[in-house]
Amino acid sequence: MHAHVHSGSGPKRVLKISLGVTAAYIVLLVVAGIRAHSLALLSEAGHNLSDFLALLLSLVAVYLQSRPASSTKTYGYHRAGVLAALVNAVSLVAVAFFIFYEAFRRLQHPQRVDASVMMWVAAAGVLLNGAISVLLYRSGGRSGGDVNIRSALLHEVGDTLSTAAVIAGGWAILVTGHSWIDSALSCGIGVLILWSGFGIVRETLNILLEGTPRGVKLELVESAIRSIDGVNDVHDLHCWSIGSETRALSCHIAIADIPPSVSERILRDVKDCLQLNFRINHTTIQFEHVECEVAHGCVIPVGESEGHQHHSH
Repeated sequence: MHAHVHSGSGPKRVLKISLGVTAAYIVLLVVAGIRAHSLALLSEAGHNLSDFLALLLSLVAVYLQSRPASSTKTYGYHRAGVLAALVNAVSLVAVAFFIFYEAFRRLQHPQRVDASVMMWVAAAGVLLNGAISVLLYRSGGRSGGDVNIRSALLHEVGDTLSTAAVIAGGWAILVTGHSWIDSALSCGIGVLILWSGFGIVRETLNILLEGTPRGVKLELVESAIRSIDGVNDVHDLHCWSIGSETRALSCHIAIADIPPSVSERILRDVKDCLQLNFRINHTTIQFEHVECEVAHGCVIPVGESEGHQHHSH
């Protein structure tokens, strides 16, 4: 059993504050969007709702990661956050298509938009989202150590930029008087949501299907293991993600018929190589050796012995 414990008290507090502020802003966007007849503001409400869910998922993930593994959950609760992220991503895609539908409908039947309301509500959003971004950055996003905080930070930065675009759209409507700009802006926000949603769906499905982690090439992993002194062969090699930042690997390594005290050095070198070069820190490695008859210049396997011990880290 492996217990991965994170204190997370600082990030928890920042995430809770961010959740409260985001929820209040979503209510403001919905009320103002309805009063101003602005689809862009309502689209921003949908975008902010996705950020609210992302922040909530980050908070849940911080809590779950602090829970130790058990006899029934031997890998802990890393996949819970991945499942929640998948649900979040699918809902993002649904929101994006709803925005496209509404934007198309409004292009056919234009409505007068109160651009001044659009601008002041969006300006408030830039300030709120900007403040949340700074808080998340200071609580751990800048170090890049906590993927949950980092992903929440990216959501908020993207939200700040899209809200700033609403200000620009409101100004353009004031200058030109063309209300279709509101629908066009909504489509742009919808594309941003769709792009984020599809990216999360692709990544979470890869984790759930136990695909090779993003950024890891199995042939490079195999080559790195083979290059270690004492390794004769590598086969039955598998690499997958337990959670968004927890990578695992299992393989069979052929070595010479040497005592365990010597093979321990090979095992340590393999582990260090995997952790340093590929950030793989959970390994299950089985050593094997073959005794060969070399009497007449040929190599004929006459017996096979496996080290029936799985070394885990």
